Amino acid sequence: MKRTLPIAALALTLSACFSDPLVDGTDPYAPTVFKEGSTPMPLNPPNKKYLVPFSVSQTTVFKFAVDTESIKIGNDGVTRYIVVITNPSGGQNAYFEGIRCDTFQWRLYGTLETNQQWRPNPLGQWLAIKDNVPNRYQASLAQGAFCNLSTQEKSYAKVVKSLDPNNFLGIIAPVGNEAELPTIR
Repeated sequence: MKRTLPIAALALTLSACFSDPLVDGTDPYAPTVFKEGSTPMPLNPPNKKYLVPFSVSQTTVFKFAVDTESIKIGNDGVTRYIVVITNPSGGQNAYFEGIRCDTFQWRLYGTLETNQQWRPNPLGQWLAIKDNVPNRYQASLAQGAFCNLSTQEKSYAKVVKSLDPNNFLGIIAPVGNEAELPTIR
């Protein structure tokens, strides 16, 4: 009796180690289903103090900046941020968006209205990031700061450092007025 108890315990332990992953649901190769976390709208418009310009392409006429205070690295694999786009005549738009590195997709969550209130985008869906168009700012952010290939960058400090024009890898842009900070009205 003393000998059969340890043998039975060993057999039970070994059977647990060699269980069929397809039966017990622990298959490490099974595809995972994306479950997005909640995404509340920002409480405030972009903060001028935290706007960091970044390069997008040599052919765009727009200026782009990210509010670094708004960057949130979600546990669901989504990096959320506010981007400010300035057109050549000085007009600006601000958007609250998210980027998924694993699928190279982006989503528009909301737009800043002229009354400085955020308007949610209830029909927003995940769209493929295009990296072959002049205004490819999502691709620049994904490739230059938010992602390590197809993995989300988890370090806020590394993301902010990557946005520094001296470290930014999004795309090489000509030196000039593109590095000027846009103004928020």
